[in-house]
Amino acid sequence: MVMEGTLMFKHINCTMLLGSVCVGALVAGGLAQAQEVKGASSMTTTTAAITPVSQQQLTNAHKDGENFLHTNGNYEQTRFYPNAQINRGNVRHLHPAWIFSTEVKESLETSPIIVNGVMYVTTSYSHVYALDAKTGQEIWHFKPKLGPVTTFCCGPNNRGVAVYDDKVYVGTLDAKLVALDAKTGSVVWEQQVGDPEKGYSETMAPTAADGKIIIGTNGGEYGIRGFVKAYDAKDGKPLWSFDTIPENSVGVWATKDATGRDEHRDIEAEKAALAKSGDPYKTLGGAVWQNPSIDLAAKRIYFVVGNPSPDLDGAVRPGDNLYTDSLVSLDLDTGKYVCHFQFVPHDVWDLDAVSPTVLVNAADKSGKMVPAVLHAGKTGYIYVNDRKDCSLIRYSDPMVDQKGRWTLPTPTKPLDPNSAKMFPGANGGVEWSPIATDPNHGMAYAINLHQPMTYTVANAPYPDGKLWLGGAFTIIPGEESFGNVSAVNYNTGKIAWQVKTPQPMIGGILATAGGLVFTGEANGWFKAYDDANGKALWQFQTGAGVNAPPSSYMVDGRQYVVVGSGGNAQIDSKRGNNIIAFTVE
Repeated sequence: MVMEGTLMFKHINCTMLLGSVCVGALVAGGLAQAQEVKGASSMTTTTAAITPVSQQQLTNAHKDGENFLHTNGNYEQTRFYPNAQINRGNVRHLHPAWIFSTEVKESLETSPIIVNGVMYVTTSYSHVYALDAKTGQEIWHFKPKLGPVTTFCCGPNNRGVAVYDDKVYVGTLDAKLVALDAKTGSVVWEQQVGDPEKGYSETMAPTAADGKIIIGTNGGEYGIRGFVKAYDAKDGKPLWSFDTIPENSVGVWATKDATGRDEHRDIEAEKAALAKSGDPYKTLGGAVWQNPSIDLAAKRIYFVVGNPSPDLDGAVRPGDNLYTDSLVSLDLDTGKYVCHFQFVPHDVWDLDAVSPTVLVNAADKSGKMVPAVLHAGKTGYIYVNDRKDCSLIRYSDPMVDQKGRWTLPTPTKPLDPNSAKMFPGANGGVEWSPIATDPNHGMAYAINLHQPMTYTVANAPYPDGKLWLGGAFTIIPGEESFGNVSAVNYNTGKIAWQVKTPQPMIGGILATAGGLVFTGEANGWFKAYDDANGKALWQFQTGAGVNAPPSSYMVDGRQYVVVGSGGNAQIDSKRGNNIIAFTVE
């Protein structure tokens, strides 16, 4: 039986309150005895104490059930929460503990960070809130004074903060990295990490490790040259920088993708273009959308690089276009290249690598357990690579339809019946959404998109930092679009179970020791599934698209699950502005 709740108050509709918090108890028909508390100045003084975060805490986050200290839970990015107070047996009693409404009603992709009873969340346009994690009361609100922002992809999103020592770190839409005082939200230092006039922006959460703040960049649709950079956590001093596009981006002229499928490349034409125009590395894209995973013992970081620029026109960018659509590993201390593996050479389908990497121990081809790194691709596969040299161990069964891979884009008008059809569509397989894993059972949980599109190619010169797709992709009217929740055994590559959802899924997922998997949908439903079989055990209607990754934590001996409900620009789900924390009595 699926237990349901709904975001409906007897006296107050919480989705209408800005910069406020509503609290109450679940009764038949919704929440009763709701109380409106507007603005920090009129709130009861919070009892939450803001405390520093040590490197030891960040290192041990994988076994910390009190807090949620990293964007994806821990350095390994498993999104596995180790406490089981909320479990299969009592999840039917889950109900809102509090609801906080932000000032910004726009695409909400934040991954809440919780430190000793204090929660940090972000909104579109790079706002940061510190909240009391027990009550939802606002402690402080950072609202950046954004400079000129002329370009950004897929909405003015922000996916969260990093915490370290006495500071909170956020990337801003105008391509800055800002360090905030954790107690007050005031700016301690800031660095301009890229030029927004050239297409650079920041929507990813930074990562804190060993005194460094690590951040990549957006802009793969604007002809940037991508990077990952590290800054000193104390003063913002630049420490190292790695270009995700090397000066020699040609590669090996691969004709097949990582799964062995022919990409139908015209290698001779590409070589002729290279001889005529040279290597296009300066404008080849290669954004890094999401956090790296970090192996502290080996002093290595692992991340994936996005699409080449222009997205669909490969004629102006001959070669494999390294390191786009690739797994890359660097030395943590120096930023020096260690290894890479390219999933899709010379991508002309915008099926880039964007979902964050996950570190696990996995069976190699002989069955021996080895340190491995997972990535869930927009191609619809979960790839398992060897951490030592980035080589591919296996790829999973496809989680989405592979019809027509790799049909080349056509030089025709969008929606022309002769246009090439693209499955599953340019948004997925798995978009930027982080997966969750249960290392105890060798399972990975992903959310998928199926949005068939037509896609066309059109040659255009580099537009100096403006949108540069080299064509267009368009959702096909009348074609069914939907999503999946998929459970994959990463030691075998086999799909254990799948649940179909009525809309394509973007946001993220959380697995817990209570045998549960939490994720949300574009239609406003937030759900808990049995991790063994995919049975829905509980659901709650939030009133806006749940397109953000959930987190979990404990305060005063009680477990909470928290998620943002604010919709999504990329799939145009209903907008909202709520952070909702759930618990059981």
